[in-house]
Amino acid sequence: MTAASTPKGERRRHELVAAAAALLTEGGFDAIRHRAVAERAGLPLASTTYYFDSLDELIEAAVEHAGRAELVAGRERLARLHGGEPVDVIEFALDLLVGDADSQAVMLRYERLVGTSRRPYLRPLMRQLGKELHQLLLDILTAGGFRMDDERIDQLISVVDGAVVNALIEVHPDPRQAARRMLLSVMPDLAAH
Repeated sequence: MTAASTPKGERRRHELVAAAAALLTEGGFDAIRHRAVAERAGLPLASTTYYFDSLDELIEAAVEHAGRAELVAGRERLARLHGGEPVDVIEFALDLLVGDADSQAVMLRYERLVGTSRRPYLRPLMRQLGKELHQLLLDILTAGGFRMDDERIDQLISVVDGAVVNALIEVHPDPRQAARRMLLSVMPDLAAH
């Protein structure tokens, strides 16, 4: 049994991953550095290289941790959803796709998505997380009474992503409002539901 597989080792590794995920959310990929992660976790600097073979491995663990946390929270929220007003269901979908209404947080979220293309080792993970998000959105909107299928979910994601990216270049961006407005304009049956 290695030290990394003991309960203490697993706890330390988890603390490093959680710290890296928090840094990723707050500052993007560039915020994840061995020293910053160790300091955030309150662990010695050497622990990052002891528990992770490379910075890429730590980044991948952070991306997975953050993505899985969002999916778990979304599934838990879905389990509590009993019908609900259509506007609440749409806001739920926007929470998953856009996240925070703060334009800086949204920009960091989208930088992570775009930054994946420069990190090929993240592509399989991001494809898997994307499939799970796609299914969760389908489940949410279907539970909310909307007629949905895979193609409509793809359209919804594309419209939201395009609206967000365009909104981020505005002087006073409100990407979430832009995504909501565009989504309802191209899918009027969502607004009329």
